[in-house]
Order: sequence, then structure tokens, then C-alpha cells
Amino acid sequence: MKTLLLLAGHSRRFWPLEEKSLFPLCGKTLLEHQVKRLHEAGCEDITLVCGEHNRPTVHSLFPKMPVVVQADTHGGMRAALLSALPEFGDAAVMIVGGNDVVDPSAYRDVQMAAREKGVDGAILARKVDRYFPGGYLTVKGRRVTGIVEKPGAGNEPGDLVNIVAHAHNDASLPLAALKNVEVKRDDGYEAALSMLFEEKIYHAAPYSGPWQPVKYAWHLLPLLSLLLEDVTTRAIHPSVQIHPSAVVEGPVVIGEGSTILPHATVIGPCVIGRGTTIGNNALVRTSSIADHCVIGYNTEVKASVLADHVWTHSTYVGDSVIGENVSFGGGCMTGNLRLDEEEIHSAPVEEGRDHIPTGLTKFGAAIGNDTSLGIHVGLNPGIKIGTGTFVAGGTCVTEDIPEGSFVRMKGGKLSVSPNTGRPPRPEAREKYR
Repeated sequence: MKTLLLLAGHSRRFWPLEEKSLFPLCGKTLLEHQVKRLHEAGCEDITLVCGEHNRPTVHSLFPKMPVVVQADTHGGMRAALLSALPEFGDAAVMIVGGNDVVDPSAYRDVQMAAREKGVDGAILARKVDRYFPGGYLTVKGRRVTGIVEKPGAGNEPGDLVNIVAHAHNDASLPLAALKNVEVKRDDGYEAALSMLFEEKIYHAAPYSGPWQPVKYAWHLLPLLSLLLEDVTTRAIHPSVQIHPSAVVEGPVVIGEGSTILPHATVIGPCVIGRGTTIGNNALVRTSSIADHCVIGYNTEVKASVLADHVWTHSTYVGDSVIGENVSFGGGCMTGNLRLDEEEIHSAPVEEGRDHIPTGLTKFGAAIGNDTSLGIHVGLNPGIKIGTGTFVAGGTCVTEDIPEGSFVRMKGGKLSVSPNTGRPPRPEAREKYR
């Protein structure tokens, strides 16, 4: 069975971070993790569906893998499949969402369910015990009878959620249904599935293993926990320099050319990239730190994901997701726990929407690329800061900040104005290492 891996979206809900499929996590991009899991499931014939905006990077990661470029990247899954399915004729195909991370066994199970006699396909289905903003399946016995997209809490038709791992025994069937769907519908693929479920026999393939959807930036935090479960042994490159007084404990991966300075502590499971420095008295635990970062003196990084070229100095980064080329001044703090220790809600990316429950009681910050924070900046739990922002020293950030902003305290209140400064280049900062 051929596999279509979809990753053409613009990741708008992933703000303030960019391109979730290509974000670095535990030494690989999310796309690389997905392809690895598909290979472990025995899926070798994989075609990637991307957009022009991410095609060059996707091709550089997998130069020998077939790529289909989605013409209309704002058209959702319907547009992606209309671009890709014609090449498959009547061959069997499994459609996989690039943002649903599951155990490799899930892909094997859904393909086995589709191969049963008299069945036209199978849909991976997982029981949930709280509302998830996705598609809910209705079933009769094992047969899927319908799909209800984002019904809202309290309106769910059942407890089975659709995970985008769909096996179709004949690719021409979903293609024909997609062509009959109204073009402007946001849920075009789901509408096509509803047509198929009425006429064809699709079984629900039950799945109870690990599942982490990645829609919002904070979803990388539970995904980090999931991926770190695979880090069970120590793998330290021979070129890594570790001072005798430093402590490296548990399963830790450290990349080429990195340095662990005196009295630093790294507690695994943990992944540290290439050319990264863990400074004196720093503490890093259960985190993913990418390449060429400086975790400066007296910094703690806990349960966080850091992209390339992140610099800190006497900073606390807890349960946070940090983009590329972000600098923390001395004394910065990410608050990661509400005073009442209840679930943290995040302000919506789209205007006019309600705050979004994150499902987390610990969530620090999500900070976009090319952002600089001055000394003693404090961030309330769940804050998001857009790309290219400067935050002046002594500021307490209590609300989300748009990209390209200059933020400071003025008269005891938060002041946000356009940023006229230019973010420092990572290579220019190397002289301070």
C-alpha cells in the first residue's frame, strides 16, 4: 500500500512558531520523526505532499522521496488530495496527516483492517475522555457511518476521534468523492468521507496507543515527553568536552562539538545538538536543545524545546517552546504555573475566538524566531511572543505580543509599539561565546 504524507499547510495555529513539520525536536524535524515511524511500520513507498513555501527544505531532507506540490495551500486536505491522488489511479493508498504522531503499530493496524474481505478501507479511531477539536466518528458495529467535524464540547456524537491515518483500497474512490464536494467548504475531505461512508464499507481501526496531535505550539511539550521515551541509552559524540566537575546523568544524547562547562548538570532523558555550550552551574533536564545554543551561567532549562541559536544567561526556561535566534537577558523568567495551579488557557490566534484550553497545568511560553528579551523580563504562564520582537528590561509580559513589536513598561502598564530594531545575527553573537 502506498503512503501519502500531508504537510502542505501554513501552520497558522502554530503561531508564534513557523512551519511545524520542520521544527527541530530531539535531533530531528517533526517530518523526519514521521517518516521514521512510517518506515518502522514497513511503509517504504511514501510520497510527500508539500507547498511551494516548504518544498525546498522538504526536498533537502528527503531528496530521493517523491514530492507533490499542492497548488492551493489554503484549500486544506481537499486541495492536497486533489493534487496528489490522480497519480495513484486505482492503487491502494494510506493517507497520513503530518501532524498526528502515533506509534508505528497504528499504521500497520489500519492497513490490516482495510485488507479484510469486503471492506473498502479503514479509518484509525481513538477513544477520548475529553473534548478534542477534531473529527468524531459515528459507527455501527465496526462500520464507520459518518464523521462530524469539530462538534463542540458537549455535542460529540460519541467518543471516537478520527486520526488521519486512512487506508483506501482504491485511490480513485476518495478522488471521485472529493470532486463532488463544494469547493469553498473548509471540511472538504471530511465531506467526501461522509459520501464514501454512505456508499462504501469502511471499518474503524481501534487504536489505544500514544497519540500526540500537533496543532498549537504548546503541543510540542507533550510530544517532547513522548519522543524522550525513545531516548533510553547514552550517545555522546567523541568530540564533546565535559568538564570533570560536570554531572551528566541518565540517557543523554549530545551532538558533535558541544561543551559542558564546570559544575553544569544535565539530567536525561535529554537531547542536546551540535556546537552547543552548557555553561557553568547550568541545569538542563528532560529537554531538547538544538544546535549552536548557549545555556549560560546559572540557567535552568526544564522540560522545554529550544531551536537553534538560543542564548540564555541566569535564566529560567520551564515548559516552554523557543524558536530560532532567541536571546534571554540575565534574570529572565518564564512563569509556568498558575497561582491556583489549574489548567492554563491560551489566547486564540484568530480574533473573536475563545481562549483555548491547553490541557496543561504547566506551560511557560512560546517565543517566535529572532526575538530578544532584556534583563529581568518576566513572562506569565502561557504567553506567546511573535517573531522579531524586542522586550525591554524589567518588563512583565502579561499578554500575547504580536510579531515585530517593541515591548516595555510605561507608567506601570505594558506598552506595545512597532519594533524598529534589527535582530542580531547568530553568527555575530559567536564572539561572546
